[in-house]
Amino acid sequence: MRTPRLLSLLAASLAAVLLSPGAFAKDRFNICWTIYAGWMPWEYGASEGIVKKWADKYGIEIEVTQLNDYVESINQYTAGQFDGCTMTNMDALTIPAAGGVDSTALIVGDFSNGNDGVVLKGKGKTLADLRGQSVNLVELSVSHYLLARGLEQAGLSERDVKVVNTSDADLAAAFNTREVTAVTTWNPILSTVAATPDTSLVFDSSKIPGEIMDLLVVNSDTLKAHPELGKALAGAWYEIVALMHDNGPRGQAALDHMAKASGTDLAGYKAQLNATRLFATPKEAVAFATSAALPETMDRVARFSFDHGLLGEGAQSADAVGMSFANDVVRGDAGNLRLRFDPRYMQMAADGSL
Repeated sequence: MRTPRLLSLLAASLAAVLLSPGAFAKDRFNICWTIYAGWMPWEYGASEGIVKKWADKYGIEIEVTQLNDYVESINQYTAGQFDGCTMTNMDALTIPAAGGVDSTALIVGDFSNGNDGVVLKGKGKTLADLRGQSVNLVELSVSHYLLARGLEQAGLSERDVKVVNTSDADLAAAFNTREVTAVTTWNPILSTVAATPDTSLVFDSSKIPGEIMDLLVVNSDTLKAHPELGKALAGAWYEIVALMHDNGPRGQAALDHMAKASGTDLAGYKAQLNATRLFATPKEAVAFATSAALPETMDRVARFSFDHGLLGEGAQSADAVGMSFANDVVRGDAGNLRLRFDPRYMQMAADGSL
């Protein structure tokens, strides 16, 4: 799951040293991922040979490696141990990019559309009832960001609540105690706590569509030296996603596989997908990735990250880390571009030119 972290700037800043130029003269690549509804297609693609088929087409090898710890997967990517990694947009900014590793969002796979939410004890509650309460969540995570956005929409701020840092593994159990009255979390934990009698789901990510994204991020230098990697990954991804939307037996088998691999049943996995805006076609993903809304969203994420110290001690403003987007749009420090939303490979898939 998308468990958060406190950024280790020292480890991240060493990544550029670890990534020697010789590392780019290669034909073998390794992509890491962790269990989450929107990233299960990578496990399926690796297991069923789809990733290998596309890698073979471009004369390369791609290993798809599952890691159990989400934050550790990003840290290992940042340190140069992987060529790419699945992560949210906020974590892409605050871990590799803020740590000095130039990274590209190769595939924007989906955005949370109800998979993250705020639950209070008591029926008929609203966000306004959070005032003066403690809210248990995984601090400095997308849950923290979601809470901040909800409070903002309710005319409140984080000063009006007390954030209690709680491990995602402990949140459901904590909510069953008398002391805990409110939590912010993601699925499948969200479904568990929201199903508790006499509770209210007062805010979820469907109220901020497009702000919590699930990406495949690849090292920009590696991608520049080896565009065949980007082509193979994009080709594999959209073949898998097309299968997921196939109403026939092949599509059913694919979803069954992903459900089991993620530790749930088909109904549970479909419920998570229903709260995920998974882009069914590359055309849909390109439209999202080239929209004027994306830079605005990332500006908001950068402000939250800066306000919470996630851009590093040396960051003087929310513009410390430069970000580039389609149509030559740049936000933040253009001299420190470290996060790139590059839709060209998704566009190739949409054009049928892979």
